[in-house]
Amino acid sequence: MTPGTVLLRPQVTGVRHGVLDGAWWPLSRDIGAQLRGLVTALAARIGPITRIGLDRDAWDGVPDHLFIDHRIVHVDWFPLGDDTLLITRDDENLLALLVVPPHATQPQAQQAMTQALDLENLAEAEQILVDTGIPSEADPSS
Repeated sequence: MTPGTVLLRPQVTGVRHGVLDGAWWPLSRDIGAQLRGLVTALAARIGPITRIGLDRDAWDGVPDHLFIDHRIVHVDWFPLGDDTLLITRDDENLLALLVVPPHATQPQAQQAMTQALDLENLAEAEQILVDTGIPSEADPSS
């Protein structure tokens, strides 16, 4: 597993058993550069993506929208924190992804992504990062 990896639960529709539907480990905090690859990977797996929800303060280069594969993908801003991304694939189906910070080590990222995909997981994204020892980018000891 390397930065740029996106993992989803095998079943991302129907009843949600846990808090998260998957995880993403971006290469950087430049969301404008990172979203195209994420949306393309997700669309290949689950169908067209219509919206991305993120915390604008947590990312660099946040666009209002993107034009990907002949479709407009709107980018909405919510005070989610830098550890969560919301994906809408039609007007009703919302997915929540853990965002593993780009500075995480490979073992930390793998552990965090595995926990996010666990059907029994009830931990929020922030707690998963704490549990796996991934320091905040604002943490001076990181």
